[in-house]
Amino acid sequence: MFAGDLNKRITIEAPTRISDGMGGYTESFTAIATVWAKKTTHRSDEAVQAMATTGTAIHNFRIRYRTDVKSSWRIKEGNAYMAIIGPPIEVERRKWLDITAKEATG
Repeated sequence: MFAGDLNKRITIEAPTRISDGMGGYTESFTAIATVWAKKTTHRSDEAVQAMATTGTAIHNFRIRYRTDVKSSWRIKEGNAYMAIIGPPIEVERRKWLDITAKEATG
């Protein structure tokens, strides 16, 4: 893989809890890093639920190696948000990190 293959700009976001002042909280996401990635789509599915068509796509993002990415985080690409669905995988002795994410459409 060449550095020029990293042609998608993505933002990695982590969940944060914000107190509502009454003992409860709401969950929000905070941008951790904006990085270049190589995106490949592995699978896309479509289903009809409640008389509406919904779709999902599974993408793989390869980024330069980082130690802080967790499976509870999400990826933002443009206006699309994708949930990370597994632990990030180290590739080529900590040169790259593969992140699998699920995008819901519809």
